[in-house]
Formats: sequence, C-alpha cells, structure tokens
Amino acid sequence: MSADSEKHVPAGWTAADFVRSSTELWQNWIQNIWPGGTGASATGWPTGSLRWPTDVWQDWITKLWPGANGAGAMTRPAGPITWPAPDARLGDWQAAWEYWVDACQRTILFWDVMRQRGNTFLEHEEKGKPPLLDGRTLDPPVNYFLVRIVPPAGVSVDPRKRPFIVFDPRAGHGPGIGGFKVDSEIGVAMRAGHPCYFVGFRAEPEPGQTLEDIGRAEGRFLQKVAELHPGAEGRPCIVGNCQAGWAVMMLSAAAPELVGPILLAGAPLSYWSGKGTQNPMRYSGGLLGGSWLASLAGDLGNGRFDGAHIVSNFENLNPANTLWTKQYNLYSKIDTEAPRYLEFERWWGGFFLMNEEEMRFIVDNLFIGNKLASGGIVTSTGRRIDLRNIRSPIVVFASWGDNITPPQQALNWILDCYATDREIVAREQTIVYLLHHDIGHLGIFVSGKVALREHAEIVEGLDLIEMLPPGLWEMIIEDKRPDAPGSELIPGRYLVSFERRRLDDIRALEDTREDERAEAGRRLHPSRLQHSLWSDRNPWMQFVGRLAEQVRAQRRPVGADNPFLALERQVSENIERALDRYRDARDRTSELMFNTIYGSPLLQTMLGLPPGRDGEPGLRTRDDVYETLVTQKIAGLRSRFAEGGIREAGVRILLYAGSDEQRVDTRGFKMLQRVREEKDELFGGERLSPAERRDLFKDQFFMLLLDEEQSLAALPRLLPTQTERDAVMEMVRKVLSAKGELSPARKDRLARVESIFMEPIPAKPGSRRGKA
Repeated sequence: MSADSEKHVPAGWTAADFVRSSTELWQNWIQNIWPGGTGASATGWPTGSLRWPTDVWQDWITKLWPGANGAGAMTRPAGPITWPAPDARLGDWQAAWEYWVDACQRTILFWDVMRQRGNTFLEHEEKGKPPLLDGRTLDPPVNYFLVRIVPPAGVSVDPRKRPFIVFDPRAGHGPGIGGFKVDSEIGVAMRAGHPCYFVGFRAEPEPGQTLEDIGRAEGRFLQKVAELHPGAEGRPCIVGNCQAGWAVMMLSAAAPELVGPILLAGAPLSYWSGKGTQNPMRYSGGLLGGSWLASLAGDLGNGRFDGAHIVSNFENLNPANTLWTKQYNLYSKIDTEAPRYLEFERWWGGFFLMNEEEMRFIVDNLFIGNKLASGGIVTSTGRRIDLRNIRSPIVVFASWGDNITPPQQALNWILDCYATDREIVAREQTIVYLLHHDIGHLGIFVSGKVALREHAEIVEGLDLIEMLPPGLWEMIIEDKRPDAPGSELIPGRYLVSFERRRLDDIRALEDTREDERAEAGRRLHPSRLQHSLWSDRNPWMQFVGRLAEQVRAQRRPVGADNPFLALERQVSENIERALDRYRDARDRTSELMFNTIYGSPLLQTMLGLPPGRDGEPGLRTRDDVYETLVTQKIAGLRSRFAEGGIREAGVRILLYAGSDEQRVDTRGFKMLQRVREEKDELFGGERLSPAERRDLFKDQFFMLLLDEEQSLAALPRLLPTQTERDAVMEMVRKVLSAKGELSPARKDRLARVESIFMEPIPAKPGSRRGKA
C-alpha cells in the first residue's frame, strides 16, 4: 500500500472507524480467504494473491486493535476498501456505516422488546369480569370457567343462531389461542352472527381435580349455554383446539345429546400415528422408558406438573425457529413486528399447572396407552367411552405442515373406531376432514389467513355439513371462478365442496420445604428464565428501556438495498439451515433407535407380542346391544317408506337422482334454500329445525340404501296430486342443475321417477305432514 493511498489517523480513533475496519477484515475472510482456502476461487480475486488467516490476524493485532485502544496512530486505506470483493458494494464505506447504525439501533430495540416481554410474563395474571359459570363453584370444583365473548364494535350477533363454544387446550400455556385476534375462530363465528362462548382455565388446578371432574363441568357449561339460547336454531357447535380435541370427543361420547357439530382443529386422537422422521414426538414414550418422567416431574413439583415442560417439548421440535428464526424475524423487522410478537408471547409465555393425577392419566391413557380411540377408557362409574356413540357431525381440520399433530394423528382414530366404510354409515356418523397443505400447528389457530379461509368456510358450511348423508367426506376449498356454472350461488371468494372418501384414503396417509422447593424449581425452568431474566427485575434491562426510547427518537433504518443487510440475511439463513440439519439428524436417530429397540424379535417375544404385529389396534369385539338397536332401526325405517309428504318425497327424489354424485358443493345447497323460499306456500309456512332437517335427510338416505325399489315405489303415496308432483320435480331439477346441465344418468333417474308417478296409487295412503 503506497503512502499516497494512506492517511494518518490520530490516537483518538473513533468506534465507527474500528467497526468499519473490523467489517473489512470479516468480509475479506468470508468472501475471499475462506473460499480460496477451501479451493473455491472467489470472483475477481487472483488465486495467486491468497492471504491466509494468519496474515489477517497479524493485521488485526498490529494495526487495528492498538489503534482502537489509543496506542498511537494507525493507518487505514483512504476511500473504498482495497481488498477485492465479489460484491463491489461491500466496499462502500457509507453503506457499511449506515448498516452499522441501523444494526446497533435494532439491537437496542430488540432487547427492549425482550424487556417488555419479560415484564408481561411477570405481570400476567387473570383479569376481567366474573365468568358466566365458575367451575370452582361446582361439586367437585375444577379450575375451568365459562365466559361469553363480547362482540367488538361494529359486530352484532343473533341469539337465535347456533352458539359456538371454543374449548382451548390445556397444554402447558394459558387459554386464549383460539380468539386473541379479530381474525380467529371466534372472530369469524361472531362476524357470521353466532353468539360465542369460551371455556378456559386458571393457572392453578383445584386440589384433587381429575379429568373426569373437568368433563362433568364442561357438560354443565354446555347446559348453561343451551339455557341462555332456548330459541337457537341448533345445539351449540363445539370447537376443540389441539389437546382440547380429545376432551371434546370424550364429552361428546359421554353426553351426545348435549352437543351439535364438532370441530377438531389440530387435535391429536391417535398418538402413535405419523410418518417417519416427520413426526418424532411419537417416539418419546418408548425412548424415555414410559411415563416415569411425568411422575417424577409431578413429585418434584409437590403433586403439580409444570406446563413449562410441555411447552419446552413443543419448542424442541423446531430448534431453528426456537433458537434463531423467531428472534431474528423480530430483530430484522423491529420497527413493525414488536406488537405482534408481544401479543403472541403474552399467550405463549404463560405457563399453567396440572395435578399430577391429570398428567399421569393423559400420558398413560392417551400419549402412551392410546386408549381413547380403541374404547379402553372407563369412567369411575364403569361407563366405557366409545367415540362411536357420537351422533353429531365431526369436522377434522389438520395440516401437512403440523409436526405436533400431523394428519395421521388427527384422522387415524377413524380407523381405530370403524372396521369398514359401511360401519360408519350404519352408525349414522358424518365425518368431514379438511387438510391444509403447509400451515404449522400454531398457524391453525392464530393465522389470520387460515381464519378468513378455512375457519370462515367451515362456519359458513355447517348447515350443509349437517345435511350430508352419513359417511366419510373430504372438504375442499377452491378459489371461485366467475365463469363456473352457478357462480352466482357461490357466496364469497371460495367454492366449498365435499367429496366422498373411504377408509383406504385415511390409510394412505400413514407411514407410521416442599412447596418452596417445588416453586423454586418452576421459577428456574429455562422456559421461565428466558422471560424473567430479560424483565425489569434485571437492573441492566431498565437501562435498555431508557436507551430504546432515545433510539426510537433518532431511528435511522438502513435501506432495503444495503449489501450488508443482504449479507446479514444470508448469515441468518445459514444458521437456520444448520439448526434444521441438526433437527433432521436428531429425528432420524430417534426413529432408528426406536425401531431398533422395539422392533427386536427378542424383545417382542419377551413381551408376548405375536410375530409380525404391525402395532395397529385390533378390531373391536361384537357389540350385541348395538346390533339389536340397528335391527330395530332398520325395521322402523322399512315401516315408514310410505309415510310423509312433500318434503320426504322431495328429499328422497333428490338423493336418488343425485346418487352418482361423489362431490357436493355449496351451489346445490344455496339453490335448495332458494327454491324452498320460492315454494314456501307448499309447506304451509312451517320450517324444520336444523336437527329435524338433518334427521330428514339421514332417514331418506337410509331408506334408499335399505331398499331402493320399495322406497321409490312409495313415492305416489307421498305425492297423490299432480300439482304436488310437478312442483317437487321442478324443485329437484333446479337443485340438480345448480352446477350445470343434468348428466344423462340423472335424466334417466328422473325419468324413472316420473314413470313411477304414472302408475296407480296403492290403496293404502300414507300420513301427511306439513312442516318443511
């Protein structure tokens, strides 16, 4: 370097000069020295001029460090950095200075957000008005409560509409995941006019409370909501998020008369299911030796299990997001991301407790025992919990991007409960599932996009779901095409349809002092320390708060095209990829260890397992009581072929003519509502409740399934006059034509019905009813 290209700097060399020169050395290492040292020639740098790390270190020791600490003058290049760089913009001193200022300000603001998060964590306690029903007043008492959600400004609800009750998961953190944003499960339901209620819980469990006690309290909550809405058009729709899903299903199986449609969002019900290394949590019970750790944690907590352990397990599933991505996303968007981050952390960072008995029941009977779907859970009164007793439609919402509750764990309970597709139909059960392509577990509950699309369409489509014939269906949401037939019948932006599915479609998803010591142990849990250490209880963080205010007043964000900002993002991506590789290696190792240990023929022989066992629960034994009820049901349906009037005949013809349709969408349902309004005088102005409407469609479906010939032959008795026949056939044609021109097969079926009407009416007339 010539003297003409140098300028002398006094001993008072500034920190900015020090940082710029440090950046110069770092860039030389990353972009020139390291690639050259590994045999990769950097663009624009002659391979013969490679300087090794020892030379760079010598520059640092002899020039930069002494000058930065007042050891005399030092020299640095005048103008741009003279070391050649692949990206010439990295030699721009002005860009480096702007990036340094921005990075320092973002760092201060980042730690100020961490300080606010810590303060929120320490101040987090229950607030608000008294609940509608407090579980602590029940016998036996529980720490659950029922509250009514007050609609936000500009939103009104109709008390006659079906109420929605959201049950939040008690999975380590506090309640509120289903509705702390306007665009949420609760938000979209209220915008549709439905009254909404919320079942939450307090941080401390009541002494001695059990999951069975909680189930009784939740049943009382449902009764309370029904009492508040005696004129509602249907029983409450209950939403079970995550771990609340199995609680909702147990309640629905024990008291099916209390519940309306059931929505399970990200809810695990078949805990051994999954696919390879994508779902490693299912191996934990085997690799850790069973449930002893849960019992040990409860003993160390003086009979209380700390929910922070569960939250830590969730976070360990994605170390890249936990250790880096979440924080870097805040740091890189510090001017806009802080409110959203703090809002989420207020919920995520609240750790709630469970009684040891509750956690042991969950681990032994669900996580490890997997007894819910197989009917292995028996109450204290001797009653067996059988999910096949549920009579309300069940909607399952899962996502391929969910590594906590993958689709297999959300859906394989269906395979455990039902041996064949016909058994689902015979049990009069309607099951609908909806699969998102990539949203993560928490996104199912907190994503605004998911709320406005999936949750909104589920709420909108509940009436149609209740009218679907028994069986297994997949809900499909597609963008609306303006040129599609009947597009004017499609409300909103999406076309929602339901396609028939079989159990084989589900199978295809599978691969496969004491109190003081206990409290001190909870306070020292890493999940709590990460909040409390960065709160104002730490004296150093109070200084950060004051410094952050000064930074906000003089904020100078760097330009989006700054090369050092691009380099920062590249480094962040590399860190994230490295942590992802660690996670993948960890998960592959877990799977290999599990299969090696429990796949051993010797171990299986010692445990008395039959050879070749695939791990799936066996089929249930014959239920004689159920078989008797089915026989009685069939006899009752056969005796009612000729009973009814316009509505029975119309639904029977509609189901028969459209029996070739494997996909039902909203256009036909909207047209059905329209023609019902147009022909109101035929029904005498009387209307069916949602429950009566569901029974109507279900009964007519079963009549056609039992004896199509006899059920069609009885149509003339239901419609004795030509006026009624013409009106019904006109309505049926309009509904079937909602999606376009009738197919030849449907025309043939309608022609067969018309030919039946030409035959003489049998001598014995059927009874007639006027509601519709």
